[in-house]
Amino acid sequence: MRWPLGNAPAGVGQDLAHHVASSGHASSTGRSGLRFKVWRTVPGEWFEAVYVFVSVEARAAFQSHLLETVEDSEVSRIVGSPPVLVEPCEVVGVAEGWDGFEPSARG
Repeated sequence: MRWPLGNAPAGVGQDLAHHVASSGHASSTGRSGLRFKVWRTVPGEWFEAVYVFVSVEARAAFQSHLLETVEDSEVSRIVGSPPVLVEPCEVVGVAEGWDGFEPSARG
């Protein structure tokens, strides 16, 4: 799911990082049906949340709820607009590097 940042208010990057650290990370940690979630950004261009679910059914159930609420979500409020892209896909592989995976609210 991707939000454009081209017309977002000044300081949006810090506001988004604070949101992820203060509540976004906690609300996703331990979520049933979710394998992992990654938040990514290219400052001034876009911010996105990438979700990987345990099954197509888990993704579909989450996406159904998400599409009903995303326009009023905290991220949409911070950015000043809803996402421009919600794109389901199939994950064909995941590899964990030698140094392992460390969950954190700030990467």
